[in-house]
Amino acid sequence: MGVLQIAVVIAMLVLLVKPLGTYLYNVFRNEPNRTDKLFGFAERPIFALIGLKDRRGMTWQTYGLSFIATNIVLVAVCYLIIRMQKWLPFNPGGIDNMEPTLSFNTVISFMTNTNLQHYSGETGLSYFSQMAVITMMMFTSAATGLCVAIAFIRAVTSRGQTLGNFFEDFVKAIVRVFLPLAFVVALVLVALQVPQTLKPAITVTGLEGQEQHIAIGPVAALESIKHLGTNGGGFFGANSSHPFENPNPLTNVIEILSMWCFGAALPHTYGLFAKNRKQGWVIFSAMMILFLAFLSLAYVSESNGSPVMNRLGIDSSQGSMEGKEVRFGIAQSALFTTVTTAATTGSVNNMHDTLTPLGSITPLALMMLNNVFGGKGVGLVNMLMYAMLAVFLAGLMVGRTPEFLGRKLEAREMKLIAVAILVHPLIILAPTALALITNAGTAAITNTGFHGISQVLYEYTSSAANNGSGFEGLGDNTPFWNLSTGLVMLFGRYISMIAMLAVGGSLLRKMWVPETIGTFRTDNGLFVGILVGVVLIIGALTFLPAIVLGPIAEHLTIR
Repeated sequence: MGVLQIAVVIAMLVLLVKPLGTYLYNVFRNEPNRTDKLFGFAERPIFALIGLKDRRGMTWQTYGLSFIATNIVLVAVCYLIIRMQKWLPFNPGGIDNMEPTLSFNTVISFMTNTNLQHYSGETGLSYFSQMAVITMMMFTSAATGLCVAIAFIRAVTSRGQTLGNFFEDFVKAIVRVFLPLAFVVALVLVALQVPQTLKPAITVTGLEGQEQHIAIGPVAALESIKHLGTNGGGFFGANSSHPFENPNPLTNVIEILSMWCFGAALPHTYGLFAKNRKQGWVIFSAMMILFLAFLSLAYVSESNGSPVMNRLGIDSSQGSMEGKEVRFGIAQSALFTTVTTAATTGSVNNMHDTLTPLGSITPLALMMLNNVFGGKGVGLVNMLMYAMLAVFLAGLMVGRTPEFLGRKLEAREMKLIAVAILVHPLIILAPTALALITNAGTAAITNTGFHGISQVLYEYTSSAANNGSGFEGLGDNTPFWNLSTGLVMLFGRYISMIAMLAVGGSLLRKMWVPETIGTFRTDNGLFVGILVGVVLIIGALTFLPAIVLGPIAEHLTIR
């Protein structure tokens, strides 16, 4: 039954890939199409307001500077709001201003699309902050990520000289993609009993006469963009395991598809830009093979139950249900865990800290690889980076200058790709080591032994991958953790983005090389196998020792 549930959801996703990928292509191909007629009336005033009369294309440097400058302005405004929320409207609970280091961490977290929460949503933020900061940045950070991905796709597939115009792409991403889809999903969630209100907390009297305050708020609006934008931060501290955020299995499936659909559809968009749909399906196939492998590990591990319970002879036929909601069960919990870390969302419907040791490898590994579907383009961009690396290695083996989509890959591109590949493990493993040797870091660990190592490793892996989920046993709301994870989120977001824009800009300047009989093909099954192999080999070389010290060592000690 569990396998059938998973298969049905995957089949629904595959059916969404082509229409959604085609829609994204029409939105961003900068040629007249039906989306202009549908949304032009809303965009024209915005373009006039920001002074965007001539939508001239940008170089990679200008495009990168534009999105960074936009992000800096939003960070400054949002930091001020949560530092002053006590005096701002829509604060019926009288919530106080947020502490400075926590404010820094929160704003950076949501601007980088990480949505790591070192606070509990219903008690840490007012309604105004939830809407004006959290929900707003869920739209803008998602739009920024999608814009960079589209710019990179244009760079590697077109024969033009620019990446497009960031501000035009940014407005289109919000007006034509995220706002309409988020509105529809929010209406569906409201129909399925997810709250959407500005009323204060409900006060009720319990069976024993005690008074209880039940938090409510504009939940459905946040939930829709939280998943569509692969943001992840929950309105409530319990995130998508809370019955107000995710009441039943149907809403669970809707949230899974919402956070998975863009990452899965973008390879098809890439194939349309490349004028070769097989290119997109090759990338999609490589992602799906990796996804299914890690999903199988999580599902089988959780279904087999806790090794400790099994050794003691305690019945675990239901699987390891610790930290999981009965209304979702093993199958939907394992699928949600795999999707949320593959799609870099960070939303959770079960406690990842209570996963079996082998089951916890799945979310860790997917965030470490950071190229299996991903959020709004991060998975595609990173997988294309590995595709270029695979072509380069294949070219070295046959003594031929490697080519990718008609352009030669040379030293400059490979150096930038090497930077992007090496930065990711560096900003995970170095802070993890620092946290494990300092009192400020180890004071937050609530589990001794190998599981404590996993807690620390997971926190920095989630931050670097801009995911935001956590092993929530970690006591991370301290200045050390707020500042260190904030910096890791910044580096994880912007260094790789800038490096890949630079790769795109470098390829854009190169002459088009016609395909010959000696050209290494990147649109067939052989390349799928090579690509999957390259991803796994590099991932194992960089992260396997850390995995061994954490989940694998823990599994061996409790068998």
